[in-house]
Formats: sequence, C-alpha cells, structure tokens
Amino acid sequence: MVYLISDANWWRQAVIYQIYPRSFADANGDGIGDLKGITSRVPYLKALGVDAVWMSPFYPSALKDGGYDVADYRDIDPKIGTLEDFDEMSAALKAAGIKVMVDIVPNHSSDDHEWFQAALKAGKGSAERERYIFRDGLGPNKDQAPTDWICTFGGPAWSPSGVDDGQWYFHWFDSSQPDFNWEHPDVKADFLKTLRFWGDRGVSGFRIDVAHGLTKDMKEPLPDWKELSDMTTRKLTSGNAGLDHPLYDRDEVHDIYRSWRKLFNQYNPPLMAVAEAWVAPDRKGLYASSDGLGQAFSFDILLCNFDADEYRECIDRSLEASKESKSSTTWVLSNHDVMRHASRFGLPNVPNANLPVSQIALNQFLLDKFQVQKVDIESGLKRARAATLMILALPGSTYIYQGEELGLQEVVEINEEERQDPIFRRTEGKDVGRDGCRVPIPWVANERNFGYGLGKPAHLPQPDWMAQYAVDVEEKDSNSTLSTYRRAIQLRKKLQTSEDLEWVDNSNKDVLHFRRPNGWEILVNTGRAEVDMPASSKVLISSSGSTLEGNKVPGETTVWFQGA
Repeated sequence: MVYLISDANWWRQAVIYQIYPRSFADANGDGIGDLKGITSRVPYLKALGVDAVWMSPFYPSALKDGGYDVADYRDIDPKIGTLEDFDEMSAALKAAGIKVMVDIVPNHSSDDHEWFQAALKAGKGSAERERYIFRDGLGPNKDQAPTDWICTFGGPAWSPSGVDDGQWYFHWFDSSQPDFNWEHPDVKADFLKTLRFWGDRGVSGFRIDVAHGLTKDMKEPLPDWKELSDMTTRKLTSGNAGLDHPLYDRDEVHDIYRSWRKLFNQYNPPLMAVAEAWVAPDRKGLYASSDGLGQAFSFDILLCNFDADEYRECIDRSLEASKESKSSTTWVLSNHDVMRHASRFGLPNVPNANLPVSQIALNQFLLDKFQVQKVDIESGLKRARAATLMILALPGSTYIYQGEELGLQEVVEINEEERQDPIFRRTEGKDVGRDGCRVPIPWVANERNFGYGLGKPAHLPQPDWMAQYAVDVEEKDSNSTLSTYRRAIQLRKKLQTSEDLEWVDNSNKDVLHFRRPNGWEILVNTGRAEVDMPASSKVLISSSGSTLEGNKVPGETTVWFQGA
C-alpha cells in the first residue's frame, strides 16, 4: 500500500522533528526559548524536509521537571508565549507543509495545578483529594510513608501533604508531580476536554507521556519496594504473563485510550497519537492498535549497539510487531531523555542484554560510562550518521530530536548550580540527569549565545565547542551532518513508496544489506574496514558525505544506492 503524506495515514511514514521549546530559539532574549522563536525558524524546518514537529510541553509550569510538571493543560507558559503565538506558529508551520503534534502529560500534574492545590486545602476525605492518590501515613503519628517505594527520579515516591493531617500523596516522578487517580470521572472528562481543545486548535496529533502508567491498583496490601521491583522486571521482560502489577502497564489503561480514539476519529483526518510506553514487546501492540492510540514508540533500536546482527534482529522484531498491530514502526535514536547518540556511539559497546530497560536508567548508565571512558568523537559521529541513514531507509516513521541533525554531542560542562533536572537533586548529585541533551542548539557560530537568542545567556550553558556545529557553519559544508540529513530526508520522500523490505544475504558479519521497492538498496557497514558494494551500483547518498572510491564502502558508513 502507498501512503501519501497528505492522507489520513500521513504519520505511518513521516519524519517527525522533536522540538524542546525552551532550548530551540529565544526570540525575546530572556534566555528561554519561545514560540515566536520557533516561528522564526520555520524556514529551517522546511529546508530540513520534516513532515511534522512534536513539541515537548510548553504549558504553564514551575519547570521543576523541564515543563513536564503541568499547571494548566489548556494554556501556554507566559515565559514561552501566548495562545495567539501558538496559532501564529501553527499557521506558519502549516504554510510550510509541516504538521503539529503536542505533548500530553496525563499521568500526573504539577503540584501547582488548581486541582492539587484545592485537594490540599480541602483536606482528608474530601472529594477534591479523590482526583489524586492520597493515603494515610504509617506509624502512630502517621509520619512514615505508606510504602517504601522509590520514585523514578530517586528518593521516596510519597510526600507528606504538608497540612498536618497525616496524609501522603503518591508521585511516580518528582514530588512536584502528583499522580492523577484515573478511576475518577473528573480526570477522564478533563483530559478529553484537553484533547479536544488542541484538536480544535488544529494540531494533527499527540505524543502521550508515560502512556503505560495511568491506571493503578492501590488497594491494600501493597507490595514492598523489593517485591515491586521484581514485579517490574518480570513485567518488562515477559509481558502480562498473569502478572497484576499495581502501577505498570495495566489492561484497563486501554479503556482510556479507546475513549480517546473515539474522539480522535471525530476529526477529518483523524488525529494520531504515539505512546511513550516502555513495555514488553508483546504488549506494545496494544498501545499501537487502531482502536487505541495508533502508534507506540519502539525504543529497541536506541538500545542497540552499532552492530549488524543486533540491528537485523531488532528490525525484524519491530516490523513483525507493527504488522501484528497494523500500525507502523517508529525509529528513534535520540530524544530529550537520553544521551545524544553521537556521543553514545563514541563509547565502547555493551552486551545488549545488560542494558537498562528505561530511558532514564539508560541515560544514567551511559553517563556513568561517559565519565570513565574516553569518547571517540570521530567514530561516534560517523556511527551516528550511519545509523540515522539506516533508520531513515526503514519502513515506518522516523522521529529525530532537535540538534541531532547537526551531529551535536552530549554537553557535560554544566556546573552543579546550573543543573535543572530533578534527578540531580533527588539523587543528591549521584545521577547528573538529562540536562546534557537539553542544552540550547547553536544557530550562528559568531553571534551571542550562538544565535539561539541575542539577550541573556541561555538557560543551560552552551560550551564554546558548539560553534563548530552551528547551523550557519554546517550549511556551508556539503558534507556536514546537516547537509546529509537534508539530502537524505528529501531523497526518502521520493523513494519511500511502501512499507516493504527485503533482506539481501551476505557473508560479512559487519554488513547489513536490505532492499526497498523501486530498486532502492541500503548497505550498512558497521565494521571499521571498508567493504565492496555490488558492481555497477549507482550511489544516491553516503553517510560519510564523500564520493565513494572504487566501489568501496568505508567503515562505519551507510550507503543508499540503486542496484544494477
């Protein structure tokens, strides 16, 4: 089947660009990126050739977790702009042929949300508290947490209400992010209202944060932390398997998404949604089903080393899963939660089975390696470009994260007092968190703040080495990472006519070779030694950026070509 970008299935084969609004472009010079800044860079996005942008949260927020602590789901943070600015930005993107997706954060709100503030004031046993998860503390004075659970960001998963009533509230993440009680009809109704609000404002889809975590069973007795951790490991590795996890990937969450799908289908074309769901492989299809969200992130390729065997196994598994769910596969190498892949690929390989199974745990695992291992920047960038050309040539949609098209490295030059990620605070500095991939991107090498904004310094420090990755520098170099991304995305639009893929066998364990329709072939050389290309092949693009000599593919390079 052929999927045209303008039809209801536009998302199946789209290239979607993630914008972290506070770090993209600062139009008013206050050091924080804003909507007008995004609008000013629409020509750049058009030149890149992306089909849609996914915008990380821009809602009113105290920024205790980078905007994922949402105080109002139907407004814009004044530091970022206004609803009128959003409409202006959307119109500019639409005129450029680029659709808009927004981030929805339904697992938790900010502790500044009017509902949570009302819950604190209303007190124990009130209707207002039923919208969240409150429990009495333990001990004679109720001054001990209801369980010994640890939250994802480190530290206790329960915090006292602070109004001396012996109650505690649950937060899977930071204490500034109390979890909703999704059994409450007000919560269900309000999110339908939010989805309709943005749908009516013209967005084409949503990215759903922590999609696997909304529904919970908090009935007593609750397991202790060790038992809960063991349950989580089993859930992630073996799927449901009769395991009734109180917090994670519960079946009833799909009742919520079926109700959302009914709303999405009221629009023409229907709205799309992609789930952020770290779940076992046999569970992912539930989130990607046509009567649910429709698509789910597959982070499997992000967990692979730069290795041909790992890639082939991952690709086969991912394509089979998407076939079963009748969705399309998503490919992603970087995002706002994990080390930039140009740096990640510069680290030594790790046995795949030893890698953590969540983005946050993976990020810290890699950062720990980053501190003690010498990063091979040259090899890391070569591998990053090669991996990107590989995923752009695969059936499905590709999600790219702002700055990866420049080959940006992870930023480690951030002082303790400058760090913003709550992970750093909650672990008392043991885990440095995700600030290194959220540093504002460079636009102009010789301007203040590298052209990100011409006023105050950027909200996270930009190191001097960023100048060599600035857009104006890379635009002048036909072999730059940016130029390679632009050529590849434009070529993909012409070549990606179906979702078929055929493997081409070869005897070299370092080589991955597959064929797409129209004679389009892709060869990925994951080794360091050069390898032969098929004779009489016409090279379309190479991740190494240079002309191939003597039909040889250099090490750590992907080539697209037309077969003889």
